[in-house]
Amino acid sequence: MNFADLQIFKTVVEEGGIVKAAQKLHRVPSNITTRIKHLESAVGIPLFHRNRQRLHLSPSGELLLGYAARLIDLSEEARHVVSGTAPQGLLKLGSLESTTASRLPAVLAEFHRRYPDVRLELTTGTNDALVNAVTERRLDAAFIAEPPSSRTLSHLPVFRERLMVISSLDHEPIRNARDAEGQSLIAFPDGCAYRRVLQRWLRRDSLTTSRVLDLSSYHAIVACVAAGAGIALMPEAVLDAMPLTRVRRNPIPRAQSDIVTPLIWRKGEVSPPVLALRTLMASVGTAPKRRVKQNA
Repeated sequence: MNFADLQIFKTVVEEGGIVKAAQKLHRVPSNITTRIKHLESAVGIPLFHRNRQRLHLSPSGELLLGYAARLIDLSEEARHVVSGTAPQGLLKLGSLESTTASRLPAVLAEFHRRYPDVRLELTTGTNDALVNAVTERRLDAAFIAEPPSSRTLSHLPVFRERLMVISSLDHEPIRNARDAEGQSLIAFPDGCAYRRVLQRWLRRDSLTTSRVLDLSSYHAIVACVAAGAGIALMPEAVLDAMPLTRVRRNPIPRAQSDIVTPLIWRKGEVSPPVLALRTLMASVGTAPKRRVKQNA
Protein backbone atom coordinates (compact mmCIF):
# COMPACT_ATOMS: atom_id res chain seq x y z
CA MET A 1 0.00 0.00 0.00
CA ASN A 2 1.57 3.26 -1.17
CA PHE A 3 1.63 6.15 1.32
CA ALA A 4 1.20 8.71 -1.48
CA ASP A 5 -1.90 6.85 -2.66
CA LEU A 6 -3.35 7.15 0.86
CA GLN A 7 -2.78 10.92 0.76
CA ILE A 8 -4.49 11.14 -2.61
CA PHE A 9 -7.39 8.99 -1.35
CA LYS A 10 -7.86 11.25 1.67
CA THR A 11 -7.80 14.37 -0.52
CA VAL A 12 -10.43 12.91 -2.88
CA VAL A 13 -12.72 12.30 0.07
CA GLU A 14 -12.12 15.74 1.59
CA GLU A 15 -12.57 17.58 -1.72
CA GLY A 16 -15.61 15.56 -2.73
CA GLY A 17 -14.35 14.22 -6.03
CA ILE A 18 -11.56 13.53 -8.50
CA VAL A 19 -11.56 16.90 -10.29
CA LYS A 20 -11.32 19.06 -7.15
CA ALA A 21 -8.71 16.74 -5.66
CA ALA A 22 -6.65 17.01 -8.85
CA GLN A 23 -6.84 20.81 -8.69
CA LYS A 24 -5.69 20.87 -5.07
CA LEU A 25 -2.85 18.42 -5.71
CA HIS A 26 -1.86 20.06 -9.01
CA ARG A 27 -2.33 16.83 -10.95
CA VAL A 28 -4.46 15.82 -13.91
CA PRO A 29 -7.72 14.00 -13.08
CA SER A 30 -6.65 10.86 -14.97
CA ASN A 31 -3.61 10.52 -12.69
CA ILE A 32 -5.82 10.76 -9.58
CA THR A 33 -8.17 8.14 -11.00
CA THR A 34 -5.25 5.79 -11.74
CA ARG A 35 -3.83 6.17 -8.22
CA ILE A 36 -7.22 5.43 -6.63
CA LYS A 37 -7.51 2.28 -8.76
CA HIS A 38 -4.00 1.23 -7.67
CA LEU A 39 -5.02 1.66 -4.03
CA GLU A 40 -8.21 -0.34 -4.52
CA SER A 41 -6.16 -3.07 -6.18
CA ALA A 42 -3.74 -3.08 -3.26
CA VAL A 43 -6.47 -3.50 -0.63
CA GLY A 44 -8.48 -5.85 -2.84
CA ILE A 45 -11.84 -4.14 -2.43
CA PRO A 46 -13.67 -1.08 -3.87
CA LEU A 47 -13.25 2.05 -1.77
CA PHE A 48 -15.96 4.02 -3.56
CA HIS A 49 -19.40 3.39 -4.96
CA ARG A 50 -19.43 4.97 -8.43
CA ASN A 51 -22.67 6.59 -9.54
CA ARG A 52 -22.13 8.20 -12.95
CA GLN A 53 -19.65 11.01 -12.27
CA ARG A 54 -20.01 10.95 -8.49
CA LEU A 55 -18.10 8.93 -5.90
CA HIS A 56 -19.49 7.75 -2.58
CA LEU A 57 -17.34 6.09 0.07
CA SER A 58 -17.98 2.40 0.54
CA PRO A 59 -18.00 0.95 4.09
CA SER A 60 -14.46 -0.32 3.49
CA GLY A 61 -13.48 3.14 2.27
CA GLU A 62 -14.78 4.68 5.50
CA LEU A 63 -12.64 2.27 7.51
CA LEU A 64 -9.54 2.96 5.44
CA LEU A 65 -10.09 6.72 5.70
CA GLY A 66 -9.64 6.58 9.47
CA TYR A 67 -6.39 4.66 9.18
CA ALA A 68 -5.15 6.91 6.39
CA ALA A 69 -5.77 10.01 8.49
CA ARG A 70 -3.89 8.51 11.44
CA LEU A 71 -0.92 7.49 9.29
CA ILE A 72 -0.72 10.93 7.69
CA ASP A 73 -0.95 12.63 11.09
CA LEU A 74 1.78 10.39 12.49
CA SER A 75 3.97 11.17 9.49
CA GLU A 76 3.50 14.90 10.08
CA GLU A 77 4.23 14.49 13.81
CA ALA A 78 7.42 12.59 13.04
CA ARG A 79 8.53 15.33 10.66
CA HIS A 80 8.00 17.99 13.33
CA VAL A 81 9.80 15.93 16.00
CA VAL A 82 12.94 15.20 13.97
CA SER A 83 13.10 18.70 12.49
CA GLY A 84 12.97 20.32 15.91
CA THR A 85 10.21 22.75 14.93
CA ALA A 86 8.01 24.26 17.63
CA PRO A 87 4.94 22.16 18.59
CA GLN A 88 1.65 23.20 17.07
CA GLY A 89 -1.84 21.86 16.54
CA LEU A 90 -4.34 20.48 19.03
CA LEU A 91 -3.56 18.85 22.39
CA LYS A 92 -6.54 16.99 23.86
CA LEU A 93 -5.72 16.84 27.57
CA GLY A 94 -7.64 15.19 30.39
CA SER A 95 -7.39 15.77 34.12
CA LEU A 96 -8.97 14.99 37.44
CA GLU A 97 -11.08 17.88 38.68
CA SER A 98 -8.89 18.11 41.79
CA THR A 99 -5.71 18.45 39.71
CA THR A 100 -7.39 20.97 37.43
CA ALA A 101 -8.39 23.18 40.35
CA SER A 102 -5.24 22.99 42.45
CA ARG A 103 -2.29 22.22 40.16
CA LEU A 104 -2.97 23.05 36.53
CA PRO A 105 -3.61 26.82 36.37
CA ALA A 106 0.08 27.71 36.67
CA VAL A 107 1.14 24.75 34.51
CA LEU A 108 -1.25 25.61 31.69
CA ALA A 109 -0.24 29.28 31.80
CA GLU A 110 3.43 28.30 31.43
CA PHE A 111 2.61 25.81 28.66
CA HIS A 112 0.73 28.49 26.73
CA ARG A 113 3.63 30.91 27.18
CA ARG A 114 6.16 28.39 25.87
CA TYR A 115 4.04 26.88 23.10
CA PRO A 116 1.57 29.52 21.84
CA ASP A 117 0.85 27.61 18.62
CA VAL A 118 -0.64 24.63 20.49
CA ARG A 119 -4.40 24.80 21.00
CA LEU A 120 -5.38 22.98 24.18
CA GLU A 121 -8.72 21.30 24.94
CA LEU A 122 -9.16 20.24 28.57
CA THR A 123 -11.59 17.54 29.70
CA THR A 124 -12.17 16.56 33.34
CA GLY A 125 -13.30 13.16 34.56
CA THR A 126 -12.70 10.32 36.97
CA ASN A 127 -9.46 8.34 36.97
CA ASP A 128 -10.92 5.37 35.07
CA ALA A 129 -12.79 7.49 32.53
CA LEU A 130 -9.59 9.39 31.69
CA VAL A 131 -7.56 6.19 31.33
CA ASN A 132 -10.14 4.80 28.92
CA ALA A 133 -10.22 8.04 26.93
CA VAL A 134 -6.43 8.03 26.46
CA THR A 135 -6.42 4.33 25.56
CA GLU A 136 -9.18 4.86 22.99
CA ARG A 137 -7.41 7.94 21.53
CA ARG A 138 -10.16 10.36 22.55
CA LEU A 139 -7.50 12.14 24.62
CA ASP A 140 -3.79 12.54 23.88
CA ALA A 141 -2.69 12.61 27.53
CA ALA A 142 -4.18 12.94 31.00
CA PHE A 143 -3.36 13.64 34.63
CA ILE A 144 -4.80 10.79 36.70
CA ALA A 145 -4.59 9.61 40.32
CA GLU A 146 -2.58 6.40 40.14
CA PRO A 147 -0.09 4.70 37.81
CA PRO A 148 -1.94 2.97 34.96
CA SER A 149 -2.08 -0.82 34.95
CA SER A 150 -2.24 -1.07 31.16
CA ARG A 151 1.05 -1.84 29.40
CA THR A 152 -0.11 0.25 26.45
CA LEU A 153 0.28 3.43 28.51
CA SER A 154 3.39 5.23 29.71
CA HIS A 155 3.46 7.60 32.65
CA LEU A 156 5.48 10.32 34.36
CA PRO A 157 4.85 10.96 38.10
CA VAL A 158 4.47 14.71 38.59
CA PHE A 159 2.47 15.90 41.62
CA ARG A 160 2.70 14.61 45.18
CA GLU A 161 -0.69 14.70 46.89
CA ARG A 162 -1.85 14.07 50.45
CA LEU A 163 -5.43 12.91 50.95
CA MET A 164 -7.48 13.99 53.96
CA VAL A 165 -10.80 12.84 55.39
CA ILE A 166 -12.94 15.91 55.91
CA SER A 167 -15.91 16.29 58.22
CA SER A 168 -18.03 19.11 59.59
CA LEU A 169 -16.49 21.30 62.28
CA ASP A 170 -18.88 19.98 64.94
CA HIS A 171 -17.93 16.36 64.21
CA GLU A 172 -15.57 14.68 66.65
CA PRO A 173 -12.03 14.20 65.29
CA ILE A 174 -11.76 11.13 63.07
CA ARG A 175 -8.63 9.17 64.02
CA ASN A 176 -9.49 5.81 62.44
CA ALA A 177 -12.15 4.07 60.37
CA ARG A 178 -14.19 3.23 63.49
CA ASP A 179 -14.72 6.94 64.13
CA ALA A 180 -16.43 7.17 60.73
CA GLU A 181 -18.99 4.46 61.46
CA GLY A 182 -22.55 5.54 60.73
CA GLN A 183 -21.50 8.49 58.58
CA SER A 184 -22.75 8.98 55.05
CA LEU A 185 -19.95 9.00 52.49
CA ILE A 186 -19.73 11.75 49.88
CA ALA A 187 -17.63 10.86 46.84
CA PHE A 188 -17.23 11.08 43.10
CA PRO A 189 -19.00 8.32 41.13
CA ASP A 190 -17.50 4.87 40.48
CA GLY A 191 -14.24 5.11 38.58
CA CYS A 192 -12.75 7.61 41.03
CA ALA A 193 -9.40 6.43 42.45
CA TYR A 194 -9.91 8.46 45.63
CA ARG A 195 -13.18 6.62 46.18
CA ARG A 196 -11.20 3.36 46.10
CA VAL A 197 -8.71 4.78 48.63
CA LEU A 198 -11.63 5.66 50.92
CA GLN A 199 -12.95 2.14 50.50
CA ARG A 200 -9.58 0.62 51.47
CA TRP A 201 -9.24 2.95 54.47
CA LEU A 202 -12.68 1.89 55.66
CA ARG A 203 -11.61 -1.74 55.09
CA ARG A 204 -14.67 -2.53 53.06
CA ASP A 205 -14.91 -4.72 50.00
CA SER A 206 -17.21 -2.16 48.40
CA LEU A 207 -19.28 0.88 49.23
CA THR A 208 -22.52 -0.57 47.87
CA THR A 209 -23.87 -1.25 51.36
CA SER A 210 -22.93 2.23 52.59
CA ARG A 211 -24.92 5.43 52.37
CA VAL A 212 -23.12 7.16 49.54
CA LEU A 213 -23.90 10.53 48.02
CA ASP A 214 -22.39 10.67 44.52
CA LEU A 215 -21.34 14.16 43.47
CA SER A 216 -19.13 15.36 40.60
CA SER A 217 -17.91 18.66 42.03
CA TYR A 218 -15.45 19.28 44.84
CA HIS A 219 -17.19 22.53 45.72
CA ALA A 220 -20.46 20.62 46.12
CA ILE A 221 -18.75 17.89 48.15
CA VAL A 222 -17.14 20.40 50.53
CA ALA A 223 -20.41 22.30 50.92
CA CYS A 224 -22.29 19.13 51.81
CA VAL A 225 -19.61 18.05 54.29
CA ALA A 226 -19.60 21.48 55.92
CA ALA A 227 -23.38 21.23 56.31
CA GLY A 228 -23.02 17.90 58.12
CA ALA A 229 -24.29 15.64 55.33
CA GLY A 230 -21.37 13.21 55.69
CA ILE A 231 -17.62 12.78 55.30
CA ALA A 232 -15.40 12.76 52.23
CA LEU A 233 -11.82 12.11 51.12
CA MET A 234 -10.01 14.73 49.06
CA PRO A 235 -6.55 16.13 48.33
CA GLU A 236 -5.23 18.66 50.81
CA ALA A 237 -4.15 20.87 47.89
CA VAL A 238 -7.81 21.27 46.87
CA LEU A 239 -8.70 22.38 50.40
CA ASP A 240 -5.81 24.85 50.33
CA ALA A 241 -7.24 26.28 47.11
CA MET A 242 -10.52 26.96 48.98
CA PRO A 243 -9.30 29.03 51.97
CA LEU A 244 -12.81 29.93 53.14
CA THR A 245 -13.79 26.29 53.51
CA ARG A 246 -15.00 25.51 57.04
CA VAL A 247 -14.45 21.78 57.50
CA ARG A 248 -12.36 19.65 59.84
CA ARG A 249 -9.30 18.01 58.26
CA ASN A 250 -8.67 14.53 59.58
CA PRO A 251 -5.34 12.92 58.56
CA ILE A 252 -5.21 9.24 57.64
CA PRO A 253 -2.16 6.93 57.57
CA ARG A 254 0.40 7.81 54.92
CA ALA A 255 0.04 4.36 53.36
CA GLN A 256 -3.37 5.53 52.11
CA SER A 257 -2.94 9.29 52.07
CA ASP A 258 0.30 9.83 50.12
CA ILE A 259 -0.10 9.43 46.36
CA VAL A 260 1.65 10.78 43.27
CA THR A 261 -0.36 12.07 40.32
CA PRO A 262 1.03 10.79 36.99
CA LEU A 263 0.73 12.18 33.50
CA ILE A 264 -0.16 9.35 31.10
CA TRP A 265 0.05 8.95 27.33
CA ARG A 266 -0.04 6.07 24.84
CA LYS A 267 3.26 4.24 24.66
CA GLY A 268 5.06 4.89 21.39
CA GLU A 269 2.70 7.69 20.33
CA VAL A 270 4.36 10.87 21.56
CA SER A 271 3.16 13.78 19.43
CA PRO A 272 5.05 17.11 19.58
CA PRO A 273 2.43 18.70 21.91
CA VAL A 274 2.52 15.69 24.26
CA LEU A 275 6.31 15.68 24.20
CA ALA A 276 6.28 19.41 25.02
CA LEU A 277 3.93 18.85 27.96
CA ARG A 278 5.97 15.90 29.20
CA THR A 279 9.15 17.98 29.03
CA LEU A 280 7.49 20.83 30.93
CA MET A 281 6.16 18.51 33.63
CA ALA A 282 9.56 16.85 34.06
CA SER A 283 10.98 20.27 34.87
CA VAL A 284 8.24 21.55 37.20
CA GLY A 285 6.77 18.37 38.69
CA THR A 286 7.04 17.84 42.44
CA ALA A 287 7.35 14.05 42.45
CA PRO A 288 10.75 12.71 43.56
CA LYS A 289 13.05 12.13 40.60
CA ARG A 290 13.99 8.63 41.66
CA ARG A 291 10.42 7.54 41.05
CA VAL A 292 10.15 9.01 37.58
CA LYS A 293 9.35 6.49 34.87
CA GLN A 294 9.45 7.67 31.28
CA ASN A 295 8.67 5.44 28.34
CA ALA A 296 8.13 6.86 24.90
